[in-house]
Amino acid sequence: MEPPLEIPVMTLANVILFPQAMLPLYIFEPRYRRMLDDVLHSHRMFALALKKPGRTREVPSQVAGLGLIRAAVTNKDGTSHLILQGLTRVELTATVRSKPYRIHRIRPLATTGHDSVVVDALTAKVLDLVEERFEQCFYLPVHLLKQLDKISESLGKALPGEVSLKHVLRYLTKLDNPDYLADLVSCTLLPGADQRQTILEAVHLETRLKHLIHFLIAEIRRTKNDQDS
Repeated sequence: MEPPLEIPVMTLANVILFPQAMLPLYIFEPRYRRMLDDVLHSHRMFALALKKPGRTREVPSQVAGLGLIRAAVTNKDGTSHLILQGLTRVELTATVRSKPYRIHRIRPLATTGHDSVVVDALTAKVLDLVEERFEQCFYLPVHLLKQLDKISESLGKALPGEVSLKHVLRYLTKLDNPDYLADLVSCTLLPGADQRQTILEAVHLETRLKHLIHFLIAEIRRTKNDQDS
């Protein structure tokens, strides 16, 4: 699906939209209600950008997630609930307008550096750290379970009634797509918006995986210190 050259932009704190991710949103601000009405009557797409921290004005981060509205329900009070599916990373270039809602020119960002022996080694390390992280937490994130349901459908297999760590790792291994794996793990296991934004901005896959490994190790160490104290 070819995105338009200009796209509405929603700026939020602590929310990152990754490619392929399904993100539920509640639309209540008048400007975004108007934006939603406009995009539902056109291409059904808008970009979701992280608000730059420490700014008094609402300034979107330069790299954002472009999303497609998969479902939208309008409530009696004019607010809406919707499901936004991530399509691709985009760079926000020129500002077309800022009121009543932002519209930016965009440039899609394709992942680079797929074919590499280093990528294979880094992906294996990510899977090892995912296993260690899950063993620490003793639970499986709901978002990850929902993503695994989608993966299992594409593989033509149903997930078992009780999903274990073994099943999670098996399905993650069968992804055979380091690009999607890095994004999936980042959006489900990294708690910090700054960490997830760093991953979103990493277009080169080796760099993205290295950032992810660094963040996972930090989370594992933090949890160990909390458990020991």
